[in-house]
Amino acid sequence: MKFALVFNPFKYKLHEENLKIVQKYFGLFPPLSLTWPAAIAEQHGHQVILIDARTLGLTKEEVLDRLIQFQPDIMGFMMTTYMYRETLEWIVYFKKRLKIPVVIGGYNLRVYPKESIMPGEIDFGVVNSSLYTIPELFKQLESERRFDDVPGLVYKEKGEIIQTPSLKPEERFEDYPNPARHLLPNELYAEFPTERRNFTAMVTSKGCPMRCKFCEAGRTYYNPRSAKKVVDEIQECYYKYNIKEIDIFDYEFLIDRKRALDICKRLQEKKMDITWACRSRIDSVDEKLLQEMKNAGCCRIYYGVESGNQNTLDELNKGITVKQIKDNIRLTKEIGIKTLGFILIGVPGETKQTIKNNLRFAKSLDLDYVQFSKLTAKPLTDMWKQLVKDTNYDYWKEYILGNTVERPLPRPWTKLSNKEIDELTKRCYISYYFRPLFLLKAVLEIKSFKEFKRKFFAFWDMLFKQENVSKVDGKFEAFNENKFF
Repeated sequence: MKFALVFNPFKYKLHEENLKIVQKYFGLFPPLSLTWPAAIAEQHGHQVILIDARTLGLTKEEVLDRLIQFQPDIMGFMMTTYMYRETLEWIVYFKKRLKIPVVIGGYNLRVYPKESIMPGEIDFGVVNSSLYTIPELFKQLESERRFDDVPGLVYKEKGEIIQTPSLKPEERFEDYPNPARHLLPNELYAEFPTERRNFTAMVTSKGCPMRCKFCEAGRTYYNPRSAKKVVDEIQECYYKYNIKEIDIFDYEFLIDRKRALDICKRLQEKKMDITWACRSRIDSVDEKLLQEMKNAGCCRIYYGVESGNQNTLDELNKGITVKQIKDNIRLTKEIGIKTLGFILIGVPGETKQTIKNNLRFAKSLDLDYVQFSKLTAKPLTDMWKQLVKDTNYDYWKEYILGNTVERPLPRPWTKLSNKEIDELTKRCYISYYFRPLFLLKAVLEIKSFKEFKRKFFAFWDMLFKQENVSKVDGKFEAFNENKFF
């Protein structure tokens, strides 16, 4: 079969946790969620095209021209809850003109599997992962069409929506092929802190067993790839795609210390000129591990700091202490690894004073980057479950069903209004980043003209274009440094 995958552009949403300018400069990332089904389909002998319309800046009409030339038998799209409606618009456009089956996958299928395929233009949904679902679906499309034999599938039959059981236990992430990066414009990707090109993102494990109330991955099955598989993929990125910087997007890359050390040891043996970043809990690191990471090319760690208030950390089930935050951020910087701290705005019991305290705390840590995020009850989080229970209303479900307008979610755990949270989040960014010594240090550390213009435009837009209260912006586009100069 000929399988066409499309990654569409999307605009800023009022229900996001980031400010508009932060979202604008967040980055252009490879659509990994589409590269795995692409690789799996190719592994089973199917022809595949993957069109990253967001990064390439393509319109629907331009993508349609490419699809007509390819003549696919089936189309695939990734559905996130935030961007569900925009992706649906693209599906409707292509379905009307190509009249071929559409299969969707992605995070939203884990939350609302049946609701996700209710629109008439969507035929199939992959509920969890593609490893067995995609090959078996294609097999049935080419033969008997017995879709009830396809594991982890949601589909329509005689006016009913049917969901088949997923395989238990869950498929091993170890068995997945490497993402089909050969189908991507790898030279165009970058995120805000990127220092080297080519750049890519990577995922080496799925799930996280920790219990943070605000995280959708909390208490989910930890499913890692082996150290050998991880390093083999890094080698492929380096030698095949000339990639020099990788951001590892695992929820918690260092949760298995033995595996992390094994990856670092193998990377040191390979002696590649490559740097990488990862996400980590504060309590996952120690001096030995940090030193091994530095020796293996780690240039940046994204830490879940969240707050400098111990009561808040406890309320959010972080399982860390303020002392651990201070000690391990200091240790990371002493070893020579840059730090980014995630700080939440609008936490339970939040006041203007606690936000000022958190800003002061972030400055005291001397973080290289800070991301101030508005705490939002995201789907599958404990906070979402409590909000639905207390209000007897599920905004996310109604949003994907088209029954409500796009809007910020309520935050009943704080007396601050959403308007105040927006205003205070903007103030935090300006106060943190627009300090003369911080700016001077940041400029001196810039390694390329592309990095300079990306950061310059981001600082300029935050200062002069970020509104105090988030508004719908029909002209919103993610910043694409490849279009300038």
